[in-house]
Amino acid sequence: MMPLALYNACLRLGRPLLTRHLEKRLANGKEDPQRFAERLGEASRPRPDGPLVWIHAASVGESVSALTLIDGLLAQKTDRHILVTTGTRTSAEIMAGRLPERAFHQYVPVDRQDAVRRFLDHWKPDLAVWMESEIWPNLIHESGARNIPMILANARITEKSYKNWRRSFGLAGHLLAQFTICLAQSEASAHYLRDLGANSVEYIGNLKFAAKPLPVDPDKLAAFGRRIADRPIWLAASTHRGEEEIILAADRELRRTHTNLLTLIVPRHPERGGELAALAVSAGRSVLCRGAGAEPEDSTEIYIADTIGELGLFYRLSDIVFIGGSLVPNGGQNPLEPARLDCALLHGPHMTNFAEIMEAFNNRSASREVTDAASLAGAVADYLDHPEHCREMAVRAASVVAGGQETLDRTLAVIENLVKGRGA
Repeated sequence: MMPLALYNACLRLGRPLLTRHLEKRLANGKEDPQRFAERLGEASRPRPDGPLVWIHAASVGESVSALTLIDGLLAQKTDRHILVTTGTRTSAEIMAGRLPERAFHQYVPVDRQDAVRRFLDHWKPDLAVWMESEIWPNLIHESGARNIPMILANARITEKSYKNWRRSFGLAGHLLAQFTICLAQSEASAHYLRDLGANSVEYIGNLKFAAKPLPVDPDKLAAFGRRIADRPIWLAASTHRGEEEIILAADRELRRTHTNLLTLIVPRHPERGGELAALAVSAGRSVLCRGAGAEPEDSTEIYIADTIGELGLFYRLSDIVFIGGSLVPNGGQNPLEPARLDCALLHGPHMTNFAEIMEAFNNRSASREVTDAASLAGAVADYLDHPEHCREMAVRAASVVAGGQETLDRTLAVIENLVKGRGA
């Protein structure tokens, strides 16, 4: 196919640039040096005997939403194994702690033909499940060429992606045609997939609604709860550069009436903990960082949780949660995780990554939008001063996430029907 041939020609010509890009990622800590060979298609463990289902997820959000799917697939057959691939270190670390027995993680190979073929030659998956919107041309094409049944699960295509793929000179149609079935998470995504050339598309809902609550270490939860005692507390979760200044300004305003306030900030990228601490210190705050091993003290005003995989702890500690990535145009973070843990939700105007999910929240008036430091401080103060308002919003948010089991059951049924007769 001409567009795919052109794509691979560009990859061959740009191989030195790709190599330098990967070396730069290694130097910046974005690649795991101990497992970098996996990115070149070289497996770091043997293929297990028996049926193997491969699930590919881009990063943290997609891989976490796949966990209930993984549990369901493993429950169906006791000799089945699950290979999970992602492309980021953070997702790999989270998966290491949350994957059940008979499921394991590898980094997805870079989308070069040689790396992809090494990967497929070794793993020989009986079925491939691609989560949401990860489209890697060689990985999809080579899998299709080996007659590996493929499902695009929880498929999500934004309007912007749709318009870009329409200009791909038929590449999108060729790649989507490799999927036996596409299970869309919204009617809009289903429409876009059909128009781009997908063979079989069904709208069945969003798997993110079926995810389990984030885990927590009960001993850490109890210990942290004793440390903060009865202090007023709120959490800014998964924050991004550019909005922490707004959060700190809101914190300053809140301290006029809540002098014993503890503000928890969890940066989306834990490596930014030091940068964020310096910003808070320059604003005159008493700051401690969890990544340095510090626990909050009575005098701590800002506590920065620059660690991985502990949001389940902090969502359980704070009834009030601001969802990061939403005061700056980054598209927001997953609102379902705190909603599932009885939190009252605040967010900025930029929640485009979760537009369909936010529609469900809006329909139930189950979250509250803020736009700046003043409105953020006002909303937090309202919830601190009127716990009944906070509880009402938390109940509404929890009602949004209550209906995900049907989507999970339908997805599992489609997968099991596809692998029937293949022994997978």
